[in-house]
Amino acid sequence: MRGRRRPQLPLDFRPRRRDGKLAKRPGPKRPRSRQDPPHRARPKVASSHPIHVVLRTTREVGNLRTRRAYRAFRGALARCADKGDYRVVHISIQANHVHLLVEADDKQALTLGMQGLAISAAKRLNRELRRRRGEVFPFRYHATPIDTPTQARNALAYVLNNWRRHRADWRSPWRVDPFSSAWQFAGWSRPHRHAPPREPLPVARAAAWLLTDGWERAGPIHLDEVPGQDAV
Repeated sequence: MRGRRRPQLPLDFRPRRRDGKLAKRPGPKRPRSRQDPPHRARPKVASSHPIHVVLRTTREVGNLRTRRAYRAFRGALARCADKGDYRVVHISIQANHVHLLVEADDKQALTLGMQGLAISAAKRLNRELRRRRGEVFPFRYHATPIDTPTQARNALAYVLNNWRRHRADWRSPWRVDPFSSAWQFAGWSRPHRHAPPREPLPVARAAAWLLTDGWERAGPIHLDEVPGQDAV
């Protein structure tokens, strides 16, 4: 009597290593933009330590140093610059990103404050640029805490004079950046003679000692100073 016929096993074409075990296949990865910062743990937040925040826009928004974009950020700041536990002390609008010096009582206040500001600015930018919809801030904001007077002094110079770093001041008649809150800064080494804009960017008054008086221990900030690569 013939034995029963064994069923044919299915062929396995999956790649294997030399020892016979299955080789791991790399999973799909989301392509990372050059502007997309790496995902890092958020820094600790304290009311006595200001934070330097960088917020980048998508390429489709275009140049932010325009009158329409200025109006959008001005409206967003008027609504979100001072929430009590979250304050935007200074701002600098560059071509495709925004620098902010903010104060927050804790981590949750910083997160909610940045979310509110980003949402308000995005809605106004789309309205000003006549975009029905579209993402404006697709990347996580980058936050750097300020711990010492030297860091505070460098952060102020970096934000307020950031236009000189990008050479946006070339052939400009202004001594201070018209797309920033540099007009409200009273700590320049010498005063500038330009009248403030009719509609300045509304920012909150600094409360942390590092931004009120502490930064002066590290030296004056000059109008023509060109910031380096790192703010702090």
